[in-house]
Amino acid sequence: MNIFRTILCALFIVAVSASITDKLLQIPLFEVGEIWVTAVTKVHARLWNYVISLLDVTSLYFYIFLGVFGILGFFGKKLLFDPLDRVRLLGDIGYQADGKWGMKEIANSVRRRRLVGEIPPVYPNGWFGLTESFRIKKGESKNICVLGLNLAVFRDDKGEAHVLDAYCPHMGANLSVGGRVVGDCLECPFHGWRFRGDDGKCIYIPYTDKIPDMAKVKSWPSMEINGWIYLWHHAEGIDPNWTPPELEEITNGNWTYRGRTEHILNCHIEEVPENGADVVHLRQVHEPCIAAGIDLSKMWNILWSFSHHAWSASWEPNAAPEEHIGNLKLTHSMKFFGRSLVPLDLNVFARQIGPGIVYLEFSSLFGKGVFIQSLTPLEPMVQRLVHNIYVSWTCPTFVAKFLMLGEAIQVERDVMIWNNKKYVGKPLFVKSKEDSLISRHRRWYSQFYSENSPTLKFQKETMDW
Repeated sequence: MNIFRTILCALFIVAVSASITDKLLQIPLFEVGEIWVTAVTKVHARLWNYVISLLDVTSLYFYIFLGVFGILGFFGKKLLFDPLDRVRLLGDIGYQADGKWGMKEIANSVRRRRLVGEIPPVYPNGWFGLTESFRIKKGESKNICVLGLNLAVFRDDKGEAHVLDAYCPHMGANLSVGGRVVGDCLECPFHGWRFRGDDGKCIYIPYTDKIPDMAKVKSWPSMEINGWIYLWHHAEGIDPNWTPPELEEITNGNWTYRGRTEHILNCHIEEVPENGADVVHLRQVHEPCIAAGIDLSKMWNILWSFSHHAWSASWEPNAAPEEHIGNLKLTHSMKFFGRSLVPLDLNVFARQIGPGIVYLEFSSLFGKGVFIQSLTPLEPMVQRLVHNIYVSWTCPTFVAKFLMLGEAIQVERDVMIWNNKKYVGKPLFVKSKEDSLISRHRRWYSQFYSENSPTLKFQKETMDW
């Protein structure tokens, strides 16, 4: 706060100094004060008369002013107060445009023709984000399909979230499509059977008192933390042996939600977190100014050469018992004509927590905050990537939204790579610390696969994934 007071005092001194002339210095101090008071009074009267004229409902200017004020107010509110919500679906971005085809046709064509490569199992073991907490209110349910599962996610009357298999064992109705939340149970919309959220057991059938022991659906291990509902998935059916850490700044309200971005990707899940250890790609993909756009073939335009992003990064896995966490230290600065723009400097400490969660905690001139990244497989080669931003009270909403937008643009450059590449199981690495770091990351990530982890099978072999 001291620096802001200093700036205000300096501006006041400059303003007063600019109004002083030699002639003014020869006038007695009392008369100088009277001159200033008279001048201020005249300016105030003129402004007041102008405002009154604008409020004259019989004047055309009143309605012009009202329209302009309304438009500015609407966009001003969105910029200054409303959280960002940027969603890019599969086919919206990440493909090379063709004048004859639309982006969705190109996306479908690339998905059919692209070589997949020798990919690892498609669904790793760990915690995965199902949905943001605010999307399911008390007494609501939602059908969510991820990891080859069809799930019914609901929030009971006490506000606790539960995750069940979606299909009723009676006659196969989808519990989350038309089903009611009754107490801590989800009621089937077909025949009224009620299944308890904690264990999936049926506790009520409206037309009989005898409930079969087999009348139950699978209840999945889940938890709600940091604004997300997470699901534990393990191919061997093992119970959770670690949990995502709580961010106390979010829990206690010191950091406030300021927006989200969502991207649907066409790639293997491992290719996204692998970027954290691929320090070389930062210069090739993320150095050009964000104003240069997301088309990798055009962003090196000389028109934007006056500005670029400068990065430094290092990646290191944790030792036991936190071997499921990998750490990325990242610094960012924005260069204009070779000089750093200090307000855009960022120091980032990112934690890759299991296969699908990342906390990117950052500090800047405006304060501290975090990007929460959630990566969840919708299909074997289709991922949903969501970023949420939370910031301290010192960071204005429009600044947080600018940071979120910058993050989104950088991600969308990666999307063009991910959507079109094939997975190389045995890369042609050169002898360098940079390539050895990627190899080390792959060995670290392999801990999230187990004997029964699902692999991709093509339709010529089977109709199942």
